[in-house]
Amino acid sequence: MPRIPLLEYYVEKGAETGLFGEWEVPYRYTNAIEEHISVRTSVGLFDVSHMGRVLLKGPDVLPLAQYVYTKDISRTKEYSMSGPTLALNQWARVKDDEMLYKISDEEWLLVTNALTREHMLSYLEKVRSEKGFRVEIVDLTFNYSMLALQGPRAVEVMESLGAKWAGDLKTLEFRMNEEIQGVRTFLVSRSGWTGEDGFEIWGESGELKRLVDLFLSKGVKLAGLIARDTLRIEMGFVLGGHEYGEDPTRFPCALSLRYGLGAITWEKKGFVGEEALKACRREGVRWIRVGLKLGKEAGRHFPRQDAGVYSEDVWVGWVTSGTYSPVLNRGIAMAYVDSRYALFGEELTVDIRGKRYPAKIVDFPFIKK
Repeated sequence: MPRIPLLEYYVEKGAETGLFGEWEVPYRYTNAIEEHISVRTSVGLFDVSHMGRVLLKGPDVLPLAQYVYTKDISRTKEYSMSGPTLALNQWARVKDDEMLYKISDEEWLLVTNALTREHMLSYLEKVRSEKGFRVEIVDLTFNYSMLALQGPRAVEVMESLGAKWAGDLKTLEFRMNEEIQGVRTFLVSRSGWTGEDGFEIWGESGELKRLVDLFLSKGVKLAGLIARDTLRIEMGFVLGGHEYGEDPTRFPCALSLRYGLGAITWEKKGFVGEEALKACRREGVRWIRVGLKLGKEAGRHFPRQDAGVYSEDVWVGWVTSGTYSPVLNRGIAMAYVDSRYALFGEELTVDIRGKRYPAKIVDFPFIKK
C-alpha cells in the first residue's frame, strides 16, 4: 500500500489518516470544517502526492496527446498548463480528466488522478506502441512530492518567503527549478482544485518537508482530504468513480458532465471517442449533471452517492457526490438528472437515509467567487 512520502511527518502534526484508493493520506488534522473555511477565507495546505505525475518526452508527444485527449493543445505556450481535458474510451465515457504542462514541443508533463494513474500509464504505453509514436513515458509520481497551497492569502505567503515571482504567475502558468527561501523545487504552478487562488508545488520530499515548516511558520493551516473533497464539491468539480467512469452502463456520455467548453475542442478530429462524442452531441443526452441545493429544513444532512432524486414520486436521477457546505450552511450535491426535469430553479426531492428532502436544481459553482 503506497503512502505519501511525508505521512509520518503529518501524523506528528496531528493528522488522522485514511485510505484514498490504495494510498494512505491525511484525512484531517483538527476539524474538516475549520480546514475548509481556512482555505476559503485565508490559506490552507494540502499534500497531494497521491496524484499521478508523468513525463512525456520525444518528437511525437503532441501527436500522442492530440490522439488521446479531447482538447486541442497545439497552441499551448511553453510553461503553460492546458486543461482540464478528457481522455475518453470508444463509447465517449471518461477514463480520466487531466492537466497537461508544456515545457517544450518535445517535453510535457501531465497530472493524473490517483485512482487512474496505473491505468493511464498502461493506456498511454498501449497507444504509443500501437501507433508507433516516438515518445518516452516516465512515471515521476514517486520521484517528487506535491503540495497545494490554496486560499486568498496564498500569494502573500509565497512572497513573504521571498518568492516575489509567485504573484507574477498567471493562472495555469508554471516555473521550474525555483528556490523558495533556500528550498529547491522542481515545479511551481498557479493552479489548484479548490476554486481559490493558489499554487501547486512539486519537489523532492526532503525539500518539501522544509517548505511545509516554512508555510506553517507563516500561519498556514494544514488541511486533509475531507476538506479537499468538500471544497471541490462546492465548486462543482468532478471526481472519477463519482461523476465519471468508463462503464457505459453506469456513467452517461462525457457530454452529460457539462464539463465546460474548454475541455473539448469540437473542431478537433482524430481523437479517441470522437465519433461517439459527436453522436451524443447530435442526438442529445438523457442525463445532465446538475447541482442540488437542499433547503434549511435538512439541517446538516446531505445525500450520499447513488441516493435517488425524485420529481413527486417519479425517480428522475441519482446523486454522484454530496456534502455539507460550510459556506452555504446546508447540504449540497451533484447529480445526474433526466434532461426532461433538469431545469434550473426546479424543486425536486432527494433521498437521505429513507427520508426525502426538498432540493432545488442550481448551476455550478454552488458558491460564487
